[in-house]
Amino acid sequence: MNATADSNARERLAQSLKHMVDEADHLLAKAERSGSEQFMAAREKFEAQLHHAKDELRRLEVSAIDSAKHAARATDHAVHEHPYAAMGIAAGAGLLIGMLITRR
Repeated sequence: MNATADSNARERLAQSLKHMVDEADHLLAKAERSGSEQFMAAREKFEAQLHHAKDELRRLEVSAIDSAKHAARATDHAVHEHPYAAMGIAAGAGLLIGMLITRR
C-alpha cells in the first residue's frame, strides 16, 4: 500500500471516529430526554458504529504492518546487494550524528 492510500485510510478513520463521537453525543442527549426504548436503540446504533471503527482500526493496523514488513524486506535486500555502500552510509550518518551531538 502506498503513502497516499495510507493517508486516505487514516483520514477516513479519523472522520469515522469523529462522526461516531458526534453521533454518540447526539444519541445520548436524545436518549436522556426520551424513554428507555429509544435509549436501547441509541445504544445499539452506537455499538454498531463502535464495531465499524474497530474494524477500520484493524484494517489500518494490518496495512501498517504490511507496509513496515515490505520496507524491512526492501532494506534487507538493498543491504545484501550493496553491503559496502550500506556501511558507508551508516558510517556517514553516525559521523554526522556524532558531530551534531558534540556541537553545542
